[in-house]
Amino acid sequence: MLLLILIFIPFAFGLLCWQSERIGYWMPRWVALSGIGTTFFITLFIWKIKFNNVLNVYSTGYVFPQWELEYIYPWIPRFGINFHLALDGFSLLMVTLSGFLGCMAVLCSWCEINRYQGLFYLNLLWILSGVIGVFLSIDMFLFFFFWEIMLVPMYFLISLWGHKEVSRSDRINTATKFFVYTQFSGLLMLISIITLVSINYSINGVWSFSYQDLLNTMLSSNMEYLIMLGFFFAFAVKMPIVPFHTWLPDVHSQAPTAGSVDLAGILLKTAAYGFFRFILPLFPCASKSFASIAMCLGLLNIFYGAFMAFAQTDVKRLIAYASISHMGFVLIAIYSGVPLSYQGAVVQMISHSLSAAGMFILFGQLYERLNTRDMRLMGGLWSRSYLIPAFSLCFAVATLGLPGTGNFIGEVAILFGNFKAAPIITILACFGIIFSSIYSLILIQRMYYGPTLISTDSRSKLLTNMTLREKSIIIILLLCIFLLGFFPQYILDTSCITMQSIDVWLKEYNYST
Repeated sequence: MLLLILIFIPFAFGLLCWQSERIGYWMPRWVALSGIGTTFFITLFIWKIKFNNVLNVYSTGYVFPQWELEYIYPWIPRFGINFHLALDGFSLLMVTLSGFLGCMAVLCSWCEINRYQGLFYLNLLWILSGVIGVFLSIDMFLFFFFWEIMLVPMYFLISLWGHKEVSRSDRINTATKFFVYTQFSGLLMLISIITLVSINYSINGVWSFSYQDLLNTMLSSNMEYLIMLGFFFAFAVKMPIVPFHTWLPDVHSQAPTAGSVDLAGILLKTAAYGFFRFILPLFPCASKSFASIAMCLGLLNIFYGAFMAFAQTDVKRLIAYASISHMGFVLIAIYSGVPLSYQGAVVQMISHSLSAAGMFILFGQLYERLNTRDMRLMGGLWSRSYLIPAFSLCFAVATLGLPGTGNFIGEVAILFGNFKAAPIITILACFGIIFSSIYSLILIQRMYYGPTLISTDSRSKLLTNMTLREKSIIIILLLCIFLLGFFPQYILDTSCITMQSIDVWLKEYNYST
């Protein structure tokens, strides 16, 4: 029942947040923090009791898929739909990350949100509940259900609590653009799921949306490729992959800080999770034939995101394009067919979530003091503030992948593993690391050292010092980034069984040479 509780707690506490606003404006934030904190500590409890001896968990023999916890309850028996949840090392990492960043999202919204606090935290917790459902769902219908549910609260976060300098009509248009993109891609995935289930029914005579049953469905090469493309486009929009990325910079620039943290830190990772969990195991032959195209798209992500980051004057848009660039490394790792690259992709996903969330939170704090995100108004901030520039430099170092940070471990593992499968693409991808160094340092130079390009009356004013809450958020995130950089083995050990199982499964279909 622990898996069901992980989904239910944020949902229930979200309703409590909504109603607790009647007690006082301060009450919803404490209820939200209690709910997400409880979820996070439950994931740590599962980690402790189930993964202390993770390297010896599956010593009895190879079975795919391999679950440590599983919950199943009949939902719609007529069509073989069950409320089927399962957890392994990979999904545990993603659920733990979701709980941790959920806590950070609540804390960074502590003073930023001043109206409809109860409704705001309801939407924030329901996003978390939907995301955890995505990471735990094994029934394909249930997975699609949570995939769509988590989009609705994000729509309201953007349209109702977006940045004040953006008109409400513009926020609604951006939220609608995000919703339409993701809904259309979800429709393609639903069509692919129904097609796959129908083919399985025609072969076995039984309706089933079970992941285990669909893994063994025999498909013709053309049909497998077409169904795989439906899943690929759904995940490509959410990841996002160029040219399906156009919604992301607009959403980041207009969403509240907590919305950007959830989007960059959690929602984007559901797409990478979907590639590993569904596309590779369900469509191994089609994935092999599509690998070269996917790797080229990954390269396009790396370079396009980096070049667009150079041209930005809005800090949040720069981070958004940097996220696109970093997710390109994850994409080429997914289609490499090498376990080392898979492991590097997991580390990269986690480290990027921490660094991107930290930058959005930090620049959200800066926005509260300056009321602008335009870097042309921020020159010379180093002498006007106390800790914010130093923290910004630390996050910039993490973004560019300096040794000692999690991004470095992830990128090195991806490149070393990928070199075996695609040496030319790997060599080209190495230049993306150089470009990330350039735009990260340009960000610091423009904001904290360079001259102010647009004159302002408040240029000589000192900024308000960071509060204890603000310092605590940033220090905790930085500690996690550096701990991941210096001690990545525990993360690698937790996910290794899943990644090795995927590799063995793919080799059975002659995926890897």
